[in-house]
Amino acid sequence: MIRAFLAVELPPDFRAALSVVQQDLKRRLEPAVGRQVRISWVQPASMHLTVRFLGETPEDVIESLHTMVSEVLADHHVVQIPFSRLGTFPRPQQPRVLWAGPLESWERGREGERLQALYRAVEEVCRVAGLAAEERPFSPHLTLARIKVGERQVGQGLAQSGLLDQPVTIGLLPITALVMMRSELRLAGPVYSTLWTCPLAPIE
Repeated sequence: MIRAFLAVELPPDFRAALSVVQQDLKRRLEPAVGRQVRISWVQPASMHLTVRFLGETPEDVIESLHTMVSEVLADHHVVQIPFSRLGTFPRPQQPRVLWAGPLESWERGREGERLQALYRAVEEVCRVAGLAAEERPFSPHLTLARIKVGERQVGQGLAQSGLLDQPVTIGLLPITALVMMRSELRLAGPVYSTLWTCPLAPIE
């Protein structure tokens, strides 16, 4: 069994832009929330856009998915996602996760629909492969931080600073391929390795 997921790898310049935004967020947020709050900031080097988490997966399924995903992606063209806002899960008042993502208007538009069509196609492949259905809707986001202690204080700090209402400049994330990633859980944190890569069709 392999702990695996399908993801989009981030280009180096995109990771660098994420790091700048993350450091600015950290600089502006931490003084406003007090020392009792504990925030775990995600290292940009370990970030990726998860499209479908698979969990513990038999090795033969990993290989069959490679063939099926390759066939499906040949019918989908490259999508570029503009990352330009900050958000929280589950709600701004008591956030447990801080993330970066596209505007809601982009998600509802033509390019956002193309991304959702790609996701639905991948989800259908997973269903055919016998994997359990994903119950949550797909929303493209990158986790910047996890709040371990002090969700309410962080929510207050976000409200007072207005950080969630301000646009951020990260840039375009091109989805040119999906990669199957292996995640090995270790004491120092998960270690990721690429099992295979499937390209999308070039931009029309």
